Amino acid sequence: MKPSCLVQDRAHKKDNRCHNYGGGNGGGSAAAAAALPALPPFLFFAFLLATVFTVSILFSPSPLMIKRDLQQNSSVSIVSPQQDCDLYRGHWVPDFRGSSSYTNSSCGTIPDSKNCFRHGRKDMDFLNWRWKPDGCELPRFDPRAFLRMVRGKTLAFIGDSVARNHMESLLCLLSQAETPVDVFKDSEDRFRTWYFRGHDFTLKILWSQFLVTGKEEVINGSLTGTFSLNLDEVDGEWAREVPTADMAVVSAAHWFFRKIYLYERKRLVGCVYCNEPNVTSYGPEHAVRLSFRAALDHINGCKECSGRGPTATLLRTFSPAHFENGTWDTGGACTRTGPYREAEIDLGGSEWGFRNVQMEEIERARGIGRERGKRFGALDVTRVMLMRPDGHPGEHWGNKWMRGYNDCVHWCLPGPIDVWNDFLMAALRLEGGMNS
Repeated sequence: MKPSCLVQDRAHKKDNRCHNYGGGNGGGSAAAAAALPALPPFLFFAFLLATVFTVSILFSPSPLMIKRDLQQNSSVSIVSPQQDCDLYRGHWVPDFRGSSSYTNSSCGTIPDSKNCFRHGRKDMDFLNWRWKPDGCELPRFDPRAFLRMVRGKTLAFIGDSVARNHMESLLCLLSQAETPVDVFKDSEDRFRTWYFRGHDFTLKILWSQFLVTGKEEVINGSLTGTFSLNLDEVDGEWAREVPTADMAVVSAAHWFFRKIYLYERKRLVGCVYCNEPNVTSYGPEHAVRLSFRAALDHINGCKECSGRGPTATLLRTFSPAHFENGTWDTGGACTRTGPYREAEIDLGGSEWGFRNVQMEEIERARGIGRERGKRFGALDVTRVMLMRPDGHPGEHWGNKWMRGYNDCVHWCLPGPIDVWNDFLMAALRLEGGMNS
């Protein structure tokens, strides 16, 4: 189902509402009006009153909208979600207010590869949907309340380029309340730090494709795309930085769809996509499980933290790609312009398998952390995003070195990914015990 008539043009800040002006000869309506007999005064005023009442009903916020707005603007701000309501079970509903509070022109930090409208995307329908959990409401992200909630703290996103995509969405949402300062970028633009002076809040991305240490094999001076992973050794690049963070969002998975040799205690214990004699063959879910276990165990038992480090850690589950008619390198594309219904998605594929092992590992970490005063939770976005094949850059990502290839992994900004920060705000209140 796709929304009809009203489509918000976010780039030009106008609404196209399927106006019906009668068409054809503009004088026809005037002639018809002149042909009508004059109404008695009391009928005229009755007709006028009925018209005003009808217009006020049609164009006023719906009861659902009023309820949601009251939740945002009341003295209690956005209340914590009900403990018995699963925010991640629901469906996408038309929302002509738009799913995002920013546009590709009002946020100056959108990376070029995620600025889909700049690279020719024309349809706007994918912005006019909102996630509706079954049985409750997911409050809209409130940047001012969020900044009050995280005042004086540091939030680190740990993971791959999709983790970076999530951080960039949050950066755009927060920039509507305060302009951030770009305070650090490494030589490869993989580690980045932004600072909100007015709230003494620091936002970081700590890049790591596997969370554990990995090395790509090189043959005759050329990279092969084959990796060796040490499943019991976390990536020191992010591990060195994690003691500076009060909160962390951990995610990864897309790099595991390749040939990988698995090591523990420097000994080869298996392989993914190898099928080699005398080497145990595993699916990628096994490597994902042990990589996340190592990362979460490190946060739980970080000796270098010395009382610092994350007290609230969230695992964001696998974000699905939506290639159709091929893979990324065989002509696969993502051209849909509206969401799927839940009945149309596949919960038996590798995406759901990754999600399941991630949820099991965060529950394991939660049990260990409970005794150590650390809190763990999940941003369980896999089902939610399986329904959004329409939100990827596709061909509109401006990569001049990879013309003809589509990006169906990352997400347009603004776009469906912004709902991850609705979930983030709710989860920090629930799992982090935080309030604004």
